[in-house]
Amino acid sequence: MNELNLPLPDKDLGFWGLGLYVALLDQQESRAVLAARDGENVAVSAAARAARGEKKPGAAAVGAPCTPPPAAKAKVYSACSNVSGGRSAFAEFSSYVVRKAPPLERRVECTLEELCSGCRKEVRLITKKEVTQTIHVRPGMRKGATVTLEGAGDERPGCLAGEAVFVASEKKHRRFKRLGDDLVLRARVPLVSALTGWQLSFRLLCGDKFRCAFRDEVIFPGYVKVVKGCGMPVAGGEKGARGDLMVKFEVVFPEELTDEQRKGLAEILRGCA
Repeated sequence: MNELNLPLPDKDLGFWGLGLYVALLDQQESRAVLAARDGENVAVSAAARAARGEKKPGAAAVGAPCTPPPAAKAKVYSACSNVSGGRSAFAEFSSYVVRKAPPLERRVECTLEELCSGCRKEVRLITKKEVTQTIHVRPGMRKGATVTLEGAGDERPGCLAGEAVFVASEKKHRRFKRLGDDLVLRARVPLVSALTGWQLSFRLLCGDKFRCAFRDEVIFPGYVKVVKGCGMPVAGGEKGARGDLMVKFEVVFPEELTDEQRKGLAEILRGCA
């Protein structure tokens, strides 16, 4: 405590907190000085009236102790009492310390490969000066997920530095489409391959090569092959947990057939349900 009965500041307030605390001390000291001067002026006025033989109802007698008016006392010290009643001045001061500048939001564009494997992205921020922040993109992070850095955002006078909020954005992929933790792959299959057998090969987002053979099944329009565990990693899930890969087939029909081909197909397909 100090002579104005203000509680000592917490050691963790930092530079801005100590500055505001000193300003509060100066303000309370100025109020105390003004209150004392008001008390002296009251005493002088009372002495002058007594010398002229004037009396004022309720006026203090000459020679009475000079004390500041109760209202002045209350004005100076009410904010300083922190034991028995009311909110302390330091509590009011603390409410100003916790104010922060508004969050600074930036979009971080990622490819599906980056969201699948995880990566580090460097993002430039311009506040009082230009800085580069490194953002860790976790495997399986979804579009709209955020990474927040405390104190890395805007800085404003009298406020703590705000947060920097980085929002994940997903680039369109030429082959895959994401549905939550699952991936969708569209494949075009010629009619003859759809009927007689086909082998599909492609690279997954992680870079591994994937092969899928269709020998004992007929691929019809709208057919979907589900490959378990070949989708996106499940962010925040069990280690190694992944979604599924759904291969949606589009059967490509010939644009024209000769009469002989039609007859041959009719003969081959006759009796097929």
